[in-house]
Amino acid sequence: MKKAFTHATLLIAALALPVLATAQNNSQKSTAKEPSSTAASWPTRPVRLLVGFPGGSTPDMAARTLAEPLSRVLGQPVIVENRPGASGNIAADLVAKATDDHTLGVVINGNLTSAKMLYSKLPYDPAKDFTPISLLATAPLVLVAPVNLPSGSDFFLAARNGGDKWNYGSVGNGSVGHLGMELLKTKAGNLAAVHVPYQGNPQVITALLGGQIQMALVPPGIALPQIRAGKLKAIGLTSGRSALATDIPPLAEAEVRNFNLEVWTALIGPAKLSKAAQTRLAQEVPKIIRDNDTRQKLFNQGWQAVGTSPEGLTSRLRSETAIMGGIIAMRGIKVE
Repeated sequence: MKKAFTHATLLIAALALPVLATAQNNSQKSTAKEPSSTAASWPTRPVRLLVGFPGGSTPDMAARTLAEPLSRVLGQPVIVENRPGASGNIAADLVAKATDDHTLGVVINGNLTSAKMLYSKLPYDPAKDFTPISLLATAPLVLVAPVNLPSGSDFFLAARNGGDKWNYGSVGNGSVGHLGMELLKTKAGNLAAVHVPYQGNPQVITALLGGQIQMALVPPGIALPQIRAGKLKAIGLTSGRSALATDIPPLAEAEVRNFNLEVWTALIGPAKLSKAAQTRLAQEVPKIIRDNDTRQKLFNQGWQAVGTSPEGLTSRLRSETAIMGGIIAMRGIKVE
């Protein structure tokens, strides 16, 4: 047991090296090679983009933003299909098992990093059953609190003093908000706040406003209206300074060191996706995502456009799987 705990602690320590660095460096590698005759032969029919969340969700909006320009470039319809359920794992499993060479998926962090460790009966293997194509977009989270609590480093002093009398909320066990808060607790002086899961972010916000919980990590698009209305307080961002929330400082300014966490969405295919499809998508998708029009649309949805190579996405997956695996092992978190 002691050996497992030490191993988990070492994995969490890996966060001292910023998670974004390798992926963003790889994203700068050129993917704009001249199309080969093999790549140009794909696709031969409409392409499906499976999304594991309802229409209007942020992953869905990112998928639809990609679909229109991708359809123009490929010369075939790109159809977004919503298959919500199990935190996106239902859609991810359909992508993993697809054999038609024209089914892709737009997924979030957990489907590719923490799901295997959280679910004992996950029907797919994130490390073996997918072809990484591109990290599409990222966003930091905002640590928010009721307005009557202190700011900056004084907030974390109050949280340490509050012990297990303090609560924090998330959208469910194993969510990025849950795992991120457990990681933050280790980085901010071993906080003892207790996790309270809710059905969604609206319920988390309601609990914050009512004082049932003292903090939560939520997306900027959800936090900012409450913060600007003076109903909630921003403690800090889980990344560096962000154009998505220019008036909110990073948590590092509240003396939380070596903590960097983002939500993100990525494009993947099944492991058996043809080389022609892989080559064509690796050429076209990063260019589409980096296009100014696409960047602005994603920004308006609360995303920062990235558009990496397949290698850039693979690097990101390895880094975050190690980090999340460490916190899951340390806290013994499971979702059944």
